[in-house]
Amino acid sequence: MFGPRFWRFGNLSDWLPEVQRLQDDMNRVFSGYSAPSARDYPLLNVWLHDHDALVTAELPGIDPEKLDIAVSGDQVIISGTREPEVLKKEETYHRRERRYGPFTRTLKLPFKIDPDRVEARYEKGILDVKLPCAQEEKPRKIEIKSA
Repeated sequence: MFGPRFWRFGNLSDWLPEVQRLQDDMNRVFSGYSAPSARDYPLLNVWLHDHDALVTAELPGIDPEKLDIAVSGDQVIISGTREPEVLKKEETYHRRERRYGPFTRTLKLPFKIDPDRVEARYEKGILDVKLPCAQEEKPRKIEIKSA
């Protein structure tokens, strides 16, 4: 990555081509980065604590009645619908970036979820879902018997 000329002490004009090449290499590395796609909606954060998980999803402007949360084995599925904004007769869009319509996001966890103990709360556009680990997945202490 660094040529021998980069490490040689000299004047600034010796360093500039190597620094430019390094910048070009870094641009190539990060050029594959893009904004989240529609399949990445809603954006999620996931925390694992002991044998439970907490999932938070950004869902601003969505009616909680239009959200569905389903749990199956080790997967949680968050789905819903975002309704389009209704414009008045004289209004037109200048710019429209927010998507509307149905969405689904599936997340696989490293353990089976206990569906009877799942809790969900929606406040200020953030959906919090607590996903407890199924009892059969939790490690159990084994008693050692001595003779």
